[in-house]
This record gives sequence, C-alpha cells and structure tokens, in this order.
Amino acid sequence: MPYQVLARKYRPQRFADVAGQDHVTRTLQNALEQGRIAHGYIFSGHRGIGKTTIARILACALNCHNTIGSPERPTPEPCLKCDACLEIRAGNAVDVIEIDAATNRGIDEIRELRDAARYRPARDRFKIYILDEAHQITDAAFNALLKTLEEPPDHIVFMMATTEPENIPQTIRSRCQHFSFHAVKLDDILGELRGIAAHEGVAADEAALSLLAEAGDGSMRDALSIMDQAIASAPVIDGKAQLSAAEIRELMGTVPNTVFEEILEFVARNDAATVLTTAGRLLDAGNSPSQIARQFVRYLRNCVVAKIASLTEDENSSDLLQISPDERRRAVRTALLFTEEELTRFLNVMLRTFDDLGFRQEQRLHLEMGLIKLVHLQRLVPVEEFLAQLPKTSGNSTPRVLPPQRAAIPAAPAPAPRPPANTPSRFSGAPEPAAPRTQAAPAPSISTSPFASNTAESAARPVASVISQPQTEGSLALAPEPVKEPSNVSPLAQPGVITMPEPSTGLNAHVAPSPIVLEEPVAIALQADENYDPSWENIVSPDEDPEATEPASQPVATSAAASGTAELQAAAVEALFATKKNNSAAEQLEESHWTIADGEVKIEVSLSKPMIGTIFRADVEAIIKAALREKGLVGVKISVVPAAVDNKPKEPKKPRSGSVQAKALDHPTVQKAQKLFNAEISTVFDLRKD
Repeated sequence: MPYQVLARKYRPQRFADVAGQDHVTRTLQNALEQGRIAHGYIFSGHRGIGKTTIARILACALNCHNTIGSPERPTPEPCLKCDACLEIRAGNAVDVIEIDAATNRGIDEIRELRDAARYRPARDRFKIYILDEAHQITDAAFNALLKTLEEPPDHIVFMMATTEPENIPQTIRSRCQHFSFHAVKLDDILGELRGIAAHEGVAADEAALSLLAEAGDGSMRDALSIMDQAIASAPVIDGKAQLSAAEIRELMGTVPNTVFEEILEFVARNDAATVLTTAGRLLDAGNSPSQIARQFVRYLRNCVVAKIASLTEDENSSDLLQISPDERRRAVRTALLFTEEELTRFLNVMLRTFDDLGFRQEQRLHLEMGLIKLVHLQRLVPVEEFLAQLPKTSGNSTPRVLPPQRAAIPAAPAPAPRPPANTPSRFSGAPEPAAPRTQAAPAPSISTSPFASNTAESAARPVASVISQPQTEGSLALAPEPVKEPSNVSPLAQPGVITMPEPSTGLNAHVAPSPIVLEEPVAIALQADENYDPSWENIVSPDEDPEATEPASQPVATSAAASGTAELQAAAVEALFATKKNNSAAEQLEESHWTIADGEVKIEVSLSKPMIGTIFRADVEAIIKAALREKGLVGVKISVVPAAVDNKPKEPKKPRSGSVQAKALDHPTVQKAQKLFNAEISTVFDLRKD
C-alpha cells in the first residue's frame, strides 16, 4: 500500500476527533438529534482547521443507515460501519458529490449541478453537494444557484467551505447557516502531535513538538505537514526517528528566539556595535533578512502582549500567547527590560523595516538600519515626562518655557536716597526719618521686547513695557543676581518675579508683598515718589494720571512699534515697489490697515483668503520683514487677513508719487478730458519703451 501522509492518515472521522471546533461540532450534533437539518451550510475559517473534514462527517451522519439512539448508533455520531459511511469515507459515494469550486466555477457547471439536483438520491436519504473553495464561484454562477438555494427539494443539502466568506454574495449567505471556524490553539495542536508521534513510534522532545505546533500557526494540517517532513529528515536510532528542535529549525530555515532575546538585551544596554555583530552573524549563516525581520516582529509582538498582560516568569499562562512555556518565559524576561511604549515603538519600526525589505535592493542595509533605530529609540523622552518638567503656571493656562537669561548686564547704580521726613515708605507704609537728597545716576534698562533680538545692540533699543511712577529720584534695573537694595525698595526674589504691595486701607497698615510672575521678561523701573499713595489703584504712569503736574525726571522708553504704523507701512510699500515684481502686493498694502501687538503685525487687506495666498507669498513676506527690520522691528510675525466688510463708499485711491498713474493725472490733456466729460481714470497703460 502506498504511503499516506499524516494529514490524510489521521484525518478525523467523528465529531469528537475534531480539535478546536467544539462550537461547531456541538451545534451540528444537536441539530442531528433534534432533526433540524438545514438545506445549506457555509463553513468558513483559516486553512487546514477542519472545514471540509466536518462537511464529510456531517454527510456521513446524515446518510448513515443506522438510526440515532439505536444500539449501533447511540449518539448523533456516524457509525462508520454501514455501507454509506464506508463509501463516504472512501470518497466514492454516489449521493455525496464533492466539487472543487476553484475549477468548476462557471455558470455552465452550476447549471449542470442545478439540473442534477432535481433527481432524488440513488440510495441514501440525502443528496449532498460539498463545494470546496466556494468563494471562487463567479457571481453569475451564484445567481444561477440562488433559486435552488432559496426553494430546494427536500432531499438536497448544500455545504460550502471557504476561506473568504466575504466574497460570497450576501444573497447566498442569507439563505445558509454560517459557521465560522476558529484557529486551532497551540495546546490542541500540541496534544495531537504528541499522540501521532507516539502512534508512529517517533522520539520527539517537547521543544521539537512545540516548535512544530508554533510553525502550524493555528492550522492542524500545516503542523502535520511540517512534522511529516521533519520525520523524513530526522536521524533514525534503534528504528525510531529522533526529532530535535535544532534540526527542525534548520529544516525550516528559522532563527532561534534566543538570538532575538540577546539582541534586545544589547538594545537595552545601548550597545549598537554588538547588535550589528549579531545581525551580521545571522546573515552570514545564510538566513534571509526578510525571514529574520518576520520572526523578530513575531517575537516583539509576544513581548508586547506579555508586558500588557503583566505576566511573570512563574505566572506566564495567557490565551493571548499561543507559544510554548519556554517561549513565554523568554518573552516575559525581555518585556521586563522595557516599557510598554518602548516595545510598541520597537514593533512599529520592525514592521516598517519588514515592509521595506519587500521592495528594496540592499536588504541587509535596511535590516541593519532598522536594528540601529531600536537602539536610538530609547533616547526619546516621552511627551508626558517632557510636560512634567515644564514650569507650572497658575490657573488653567498652558505652561511656557521661559527664554534664557541675557549674559551681560551692567552693574546697578548707587541706591536712591530716602524720601524726606514724615513721608510714608514706599513698601512698608510707615514714616521714615529725613535724609539728605542727592541726585543718583540713572540705571540702564534691559530690553527684552518681543520686537528686539538677542544681540548686544538690542540692549540699547527702547522697550515696550515699563512700569513707572511720577516724580522719580532714581531707578532699579532688573538684574540676574540679587543686589543690595535700600530700605524703601523690596528686593527681587528671582528674575521674572516682582513683589508689589497689596491694596491697603490706611497708611500705617501692614502690607504683605505679593509676587507677580511675568510670562515674558520685561524691563522694569521702580522709582520713588514723594507723594506716594499706597493704594494699588494710584500706581499709574504720568501719561495715564490726569492730575500729574510734574513730569518724570527720566523719560519713559517706548517701542518702535508704538511710534505709529504709517512709517512702517510706507517702508514696506516702497520696498515692494522697488522690486518691480510685486506691484499688486504693494498696492494692497497701501490700502491696508495695520495693527502691531504681541510681536505680530496684523495686516487687513480687501482680498479673499485664496487671493491672499496667491499675492502675499513667502518672498513678499520676506521683503516686508526686511523693511520692518530696517525700522527697528526684529523677529515679528506677519499675518495677512481679509478685512471686515465695509459698506461705506470708499474715497478714490490717490496714486503713488512718481508712478505712471500720477504722471497721467498731472497731464494737462487728461485733466481737460476729466473736466469736460466728468470722467475718472480707471486704468493706465505705460507704452513707453524702457
């Protein structure tokens, strides 16, 4: 008798022999016992998990000559002794027709099947059609079968096995009972392999059987096929084939997972050189880069699952990990070296690397680069840790990173003298004794305006934000290091923090200093005042106080943006006209409205958003910024937005001095024509030669 492969030799003959499909076998046995037989079944699922096998067992159970409950057949299982069971098992039953739908997929074959289905079975109870790979049938053929499935004869049963149920039309699926098969679990495959190895007289250790079960990837048929190949290649000792994990791995061309564990240990130690050395050893041994990447992805997946499931080396059982106990412990050891986020990033990198190997020329290079990325990924700081290191602000405002302090700051001048006698102290609110009045040299101000650069010359530019008091006698400049202050000035605790008095109800009331945190460093001038009122509302500048009669002894610095926008706008327009390529943008700027605030120049023009993107390009913005830089505005942001709709009639546009429009309007002939016809000049063409 010719040799029969293990997948056919040990094919299940009863429902109880099928591994891993209890939900299907239990339902079918109950239907047989209750007599609830459907006229159409669809069996779908992974390859090699028993779809066609269960269809044959169901055909035997339907046409078995022995009645359920009889001594010969006490259960719904087929008896496997009558003529019908023996013929179906041998594959030569007349009333059980098994069709390869991948070959007989056309409408002509289905028409023949439909015509033959009208005749009653020759001997048995049912005429059964088993359509294997049913998703290969064409739509036209399915439509030809549709009416027969909807109203079939009482002696017809259709069974369709497929790996792609979504390709079967919904009209067919709705007329059949659909059973979705599961992938066979590792433990079920391992148990079957143990029994077959013992029955075949093969000496196989547990590691070898586990490797065969993992190679099956949920398919019993694949595992048996690999086992059949391994037995043929194994050495024979005392008449028994000896299966070992090393020989099976060599036969399959796979890499032991111990290598991947070592690679990830080197990754944890940031040892990129050893990682490349290990990868080179694998490649020099003849392993394919794609195979290495595929196994590495599978191993990283197991590590991620072990980390998420919080497994340990002692308690490592989980349905999510369909691998042997040794491999589970190995995955747990690797998962303890990294965080869940790191393992997830490793898996994403290796998935991209595996995809790149499919269409790249230098596969070794891409594999090595993918492994090096794993080493460098550990240097990334998670976003949560980065946000936790930022300084926290009060309320719900977003924390901001303060800019670095300036390097060189001039020393503070001599302290200001005390105010006259019986004058309340600036920060204490109590009178102090008189002291001789002397004139102190003014202190230099430090400018960190949003329009100023970090160069040395920016320190001489005016600042935009100054807190001042009338009737000054001296000033205190903000310095990076604390300096000795007079008794009537509160010391600065730290850069960017100013202590100011809280409102009080009396001159002699005790005032507790309250810190004010500045989000942006600004120049501060704290000055003495003879007529000081401790109330917070009275701390105003001379420009804001209508009762202030005596101007400050030191002028208040202002920003270049505060001097008005007309000059800045004119400079930008002239710069654009000078290029002779951006006249449209220049003409729009002439009629625009400018607003400068918070380091941003907002320009409102009478254009829509698409036109703004067309006219105000990146080169136009660069020209505008250069013109503003010459006027003292550095580091500003240009924002061009559509202006609000204004229904008021606009005044005629006045042409720019020296332009073609201006020369045309100054011409006597044009002026006479305007006066004679009461006309307006809309367009002027310059026909002069350059």
